[in-house]
Amino acid sequence: MRAVLTWRDKAEHCIYDLAFKPDGTQLILAAGNRLLVYDTSDGTLLQPLKGHKDTVYCVAYAKDGKRFASGSADKSVIIWTSKLEGILKYTHNDSIQCVSYNPLTHQLASCSSSDFGLWSPEQKSVSKHKSSSKITCCSWTNDGQYLALGMFNGIISIRNKNGEEKVKIERPGGSLSPIWSICWNPSREEHNDILAVADWGQKLSFYQLSGKQIGKDRSLNFDPCCLSYFTKGEYILLGGSDKQVSLFTKDGVRLGTVGEQNSWVWTCKVKPDSNYVVVGCQDGTISFYQLIFSTVHGLYKDRYAYRDSMTDVIVQHLITEQKVRIKCKELVKKIAIYKNRLAIQLPEKILIYELYSDDSSDMHYRVKERIVKKFECNLLVVCADHIILCQEKRLQCLSFSGVKEREWQMESLIRYIKVIGGPPGREGLLVGLKNGQILKIFVDNLFAIVLLKQATAVRCLDMSASRKKLAVVDENDMCLVYDIHTKELLFQEPNANSVAWNTQCEDMLCFSGGGYLNIKASTFPVHQQKLQGFVVGYHGSKIFCLHVFSMSAVEVPQSAPMYQYLDRKMFKEAYQIACLGVTDTDWRELAMEALEGLEFETAKKAFTRVQDLRYLELINSIEERKKRGETNNDLFLADVFSYQGKFHEAAKLYKRSGHENLALEMYTDLRMFEYAKDFLESGDPKETKMLITKQADWARNINEPKAAVEMYISAGEHVKAIEISGDHGWVDTLIDIARKLDKAEREPLLMCAYYFKKLDNPGYAAETYLKIGDLKSLVQLHVETQRWDEAFALGEKHPEFKDDIYVPYAQWLAENDRFEESQKAFHKAGRQQEAVKVLEQLTHNAVVENRFNDAAYYYWMLSMQCLDIAQDPAQKDVMLNKFHHFQHLAELYHGYHAIHQYTEEPFSSHLPETLFNISRFLLHSLTKDPPLGISKVKTLFTLAKQSKALGAYKLARHAYDKLQGLHIPARFQKSIELGSLTIRSKPFHDSEELVPLCYRCSTNNPLLNNLGNVCINCRQPFVFSASSYEVLHLVEFYLEEGITDEEAVSLIDLEAPRHKHENKWQEITSSNSQTLRLDETTDSMRDDDPFTAKLSFEMFHSEDYELLVLQHTCCPYCRRRIDDPGP
Repeated sequence: MRAVLTWRDKAEHCIYDLAFKPDGTQLILAAGNRLLVYDTSDGTLLQPLKGHKDTVYCVAYAKDGKRFASGSADKSVIIWTSKLEGILKYTHNDSIQCVSYNPLTHQLASCSSSDFGLWSPEQKSVSKHKSSSKITCCSWTNDGQYLALGMFNGIISIRNKNGEEKVKIERPGGSLSPIWSICWNPSREEHNDILAVADWGQKLSFYQLSGKQIGKDRSLNFDPCCLSYFTKGEYILLGGSDKQVSLFTKDGVRLGTVGEQNSWVWTCKVKPDSNYVVVGCQDGTISFYQLIFSTVHGLYKDRYAYRDSMTDVIVQHLITEQKVRIKCKELVKKIAIYKNRLAIQLPEKILIYELYSDDSSDMHYRVKERIVKKFECNLLVVCADHIILCQEKRLQCLSFSGVKEREWQMESLIRYIKVIGGPPGREGLLVGLKNGQILKIFVDNLFAIVLLKQATAVRCLDMSASRKKLAVVDENDMCLVYDIHTKELLFQEPNANSVAWNTQCEDMLCFSGGGYLNIKASTFPVHQQKLQGFVVGYHGSKIFCLHVFSMSAVEVPQSAPMYQYLDRKMFKEAYQIACLGVTDTDWRELAMEALEGLEFETAKKAFTRVQDLRYLELINSIEERKKRGETNNDLFLADVFSYQGKFHEAAKLYKRSGHENLALEMYTDLRMFEYAKDFLESGDPKETKMLITKQADWARNINEPKAAVEMYISAGEHVKAIEISGDHGWVDTLIDIARKLDKAEREPLLMCAYYFKKLDNPGYAAETYLKIGDLKSLVQLHVETQRWDEAFALGEKHPEFKDDIYVPYAQWLAENDRFEESQKAFHKAGRQQEAVKVLEQLTHNAVVENRFNDAAYYYWMLSMQCLDIAQDPAQKDVMLNKFHHFQHLAELYHGYHAIHQYTEEPFSSHLPETLFNISRFLLHSLTKDPPLGISKVKTLFTLAKQSKALGAYKLARHAYDKLQGLHIPARFQKSIELGSLTIRSKPFHDSEELVPLCYRCSTNNPLLNNLGNVCINCRQPFVFSASSYEVLHLVEFYLEEGITDEEAVSLIDLEAPRHKHENKWQEITSSNSQTLRLDETTDSMRDDDPFTAKLSFEMFHSEDYELLVLQHTCCPYCRRRIDDPGP
């Protein structure tokens, strides 16, 4: 570090304080009773400011640069604008000692000998607070929350923004060590607020905001008058009675002197965000210095060591970007690094460090040796076992113990020195002198070897990796390259300030100068690119560049020199350059050039680098062919050209080598059909058709299906044309193709029909099937499209397809919840099992859903189904048994429907006598296990209620008793219990009007018959009306022997003459009305007399039946419509 005086001026009075405008353009000084305003750029006095009547002791600028304040011995504070106009003035009771602006606001702290005040533009008055001692200095924290006050009695008081004391620091020296200057560290990187304190006990101390001291007091050996930090807090300036300004680290380590003066230094400050320092003295001298911090560093290959914060050393690995910091706590004067050694020169000693391990990426250093001795040297070099000190013309070699082993005296000043490697203890040094001599020195040899002598002074040196060439940069910025053995100048290049050979390539070097980086390979022209700084190393594709104070590794593609070698077809040399580091594009270019040059080994390596498997396969195939004895380079080159896209050149080479077929194959693969036709030059129809087909394939692949279809049709490839048309839904095209095809071409026609079906055009599909005579497919088409009328018509003409039509029809009906029609369709198709299965499922569903009327109807249909199947002699007995069983279930569910309605619904359409008869009928018909869904509780409950209502008290009591032994639902519980109680008040007998009469033997039967629905006397089964369930006046008769069933049926049919049905209703229409009249003249005996008609094996009173038919328009039991002619 050195200080350069920029400008100096002298005022008439002592400079007690000064302040920079925050942008650094102006400097305000307190001199006598005036303020002096200077231009910092050249020291021009801009304007003196008068406002105070006595000596001005202090001045401070606001952080935003809009205002500054001054305090004087006249007890007043004046606030000025940046335009140098006074705008406000207030006073204290004593002289003002110091002022300070809050860094975040315009709050101003002004301190006098007895108090301090806090003022801000928002408040009208100054809030003042008494002090126990004279306040000599003050400073705000970075966040503006706390104000530190330094006092003459040695105490530091830390106050908040309201002036309340939060921390009090009592120093050991007390009043014998008055605090004369304090300042908070402005650094934003520090975790804690740090207060630097300078007292007249000649000590420098540091404290935290909490009042805790950091480290120990540092002795100064002079009385400090001023203390200030650099803008970022990295250094401290101290001035005082020693008549100079000293530079310290932020930890208090003295680094050096900024400027010596002729009197006490009362104030010193750093220009904001710069390295300029201004000093104000007792005698009125104002000095403006620039501090120049020299770069102290060392480099060896990829390790760079440099000084940081003057006392630390940072070692940076330029490849991995790892960094390690070594804290020396003293001024670092010189640094040297070599392999695993690091030497650091401090003011009174040299420290030798070594790496913990031999790992190339290890960054952990430890102290190996200490040489406790003060050395003066210009350059420092470290080797494996020695350190080399350079002092102008002399080189000294010292062991790590500090013993001088060897010394060399040069003819001229040493300008450059570098370790160029060698065995430990015998390393070689490259030395350049001011007189142009270049020497090589071995540390174990007293004699220096002169490599060469040139006319100009040496600035920079480097030796190539093989030690055969030497690069020199002289004082004229000329880079000269010599052959070490012959001393011949190989070439020279201008505009160089530093040079470095590539450590991995003998023929490559780089040099920097004039803002450019120059790369030179062999004797080729120089390649330039922009780069700021000095080149200090060249390793592979990385160039190590020092710019100002930072070292960086710049990745530089070696493209330019590689192309220079490629231009001369020097493929192997170009490959070596590419290995240092080029882009993927450069690698590919190298691979292509080598391939075209038939340099397959280099091409293979380059293609491997870019991972191009396609070209690697080509190279392997060519190498295999060469092994088999092929030697036609034209053919190899043609393959290369075709891979590179140079198709016409490849075709020419194929033709020249006699392989026209390969050229034709190449063109067709590339869809260059016009070129292929031109190449053929012959009209061979077979080859032309093959080309058209391939062209169509290509059109299909590039998503031009229309063109592809036309080409396929012209080439006779109908199947492919149909496939494309079908996939794109072109029905018109398919129709044209299908109508043009011969009916013998079955496969394409079937494909057309398939696409017609898929595209929802069944009419065209049917036309196509008819064309080829495929009736089965036509039937399937009608079925799939649910065109049942056409299917049935076709089935009539061709009965062999009956099953193919009716079975899917029945399934379709079932899927659409048309189960009854589905059952009939199954029956019509002869699928009796499926028909029965559908009916059984329908019946079960009806019972589960409490649709007992429907269940009765389905059981009746099941019985009819069984009757049809019984016509087969093999199944007659089984089916007849099933018939009777299903008939019985139909009767039960038909009757139970009324019971269920009565118990579940609020109103019933049935008369009490009907419900009474139905419940009796069910009770006599139910076995031990009632059918699914029929509730014995509901039946008995209905019987009990209706018996009681009709006067059958005995039967009602019996029903209530029976209910007591059953599980009764909660909703019936109360009603049944009440009925059981009230029935006991009734007589224990039944009404005689309700007693059923047997019309065969005229016996009165009990209401509760243990035998069931038969006469207790003659065992004649009762015949009940299917509506009111009264016993009908009917008696079953038995045939005499010899009369067959068929004869009996014919005799029954002859009993009543049948008349043609006539409509008894006559319609009469007039102009104003339309009426219907019943013609009663017609004979009432008709062929469909309700009582005699064979409807459902059930009997009704004719009046009841007629009423029910009018209600339901069909038989209430079998649901056959009246207008249905029946079987």
